[in-house]
Amino acid sequence: MTSSITTTGSTADTTADAVSTTTADDTFVSTYDEVTRVRIEDPGRFARLAAARKRRTVADTDGTMMIIAADHPARGALGVGSRDQAMASRTELLDRMREALAVPGVDGVLGTADILEDLLVMGALEDKVVFASMNRGGLQGGSWEIEDRFTAYDAASIKQAGFDGGKMLTRIDLDDDRTSFILEASANAVTDLARHELIAMVEPFMSSRPGGPGTKVVNDLSPEAVIKSIHIAQGLGATSAFTWLKLPAVEDMERVMDATTMPTLILGGDPVDDDPETIRASWGRALARPNVRGLVVGRTLLYPAGDDVTAAVSASVDMIRSASAG
Repeated sequence: MTSSITTTGSTADTTADAVSTTTADDTFVSTYDEVTRVRIEDPGRFARLAAARKRRTVADTDGTMMIIAADHPARGALGVGSRDQAMASRTELLDRMREALAVPGVDGVLGTADILEDLLVMGALEDKVVFASMNRGGLQGGSWEIEDRFTAYDAASIKQAGFDGGKMLTRIDLDDDRTSFILEASANAVTDLARHELIAMVEPFMSSRPGGPGTKVVNDLSPEAVIKSIHIAQGLGATSAFTWLKLPAVEDMERVMDATTMPTLILGGDPVDDDPETIRASWGRALARPNVRGLVVGRTLLYPAGDDVTAAVSASVDMIRSASAG
């Protein structure tokens, strides 16, 4: 509670009418109706809760991390496998996110401001590592998709929120002139994050449109292409001191991870037709590499086969801890 007293002239002129008392409510809410009410009546609560949030940093983890990702919707990517509208309901997504984040052993979350602030005001970011998504401008299916403009967080806002780093998607299409823009923008973001002593999580892909201009962007997941993307990504920015990589689990991960000394988190991707055991086996092979420091997984765990979020997340946590202990 803060009180302010306005005086005009001498102290004798001060009256009760000149005393203004404002009560700031910094409590969490439990329903989505209350989240909307905070957005209408007390939007400043988000910043206050962020400032007061109990933090966990990367240094507080056991050296590996389980991060739940939910930044796909901001790029217009709502599908999961054959379900093209799976992530269309925000309240359902938040339910699934909160369930996943409550699983013991889950270290943190990756998201855009809308999702992170919903989770923040509901208390779900307490004692979590938080990565903020930075470039969501490359809308899925857009003719400009490769450009991936930085439309979300910037380094200053990540620092102000007390989060741990920023993530950028950097797709490299050698036949698309807009690739030069995303490379320069990613390099600037890496440099800016480093100035703020924040992790710069770069997610690179060698990409193309095999069907020609205007068709679907496809990422090349061959070991050779991933190795090339690594070398391009780790050279971005004025320093690599704070650079981490976010990479797919592909064949020949020993050779792939020999391309870098950067700490790396393995992404989940879209499950499509792969069964859960096959997906987890590919993650397990990647986690065997010493510079792979965990998983950043969204759709595969939030919308798993069988729809049991807790079981899917718990199995992945157990795998990470086993790899770490080994």
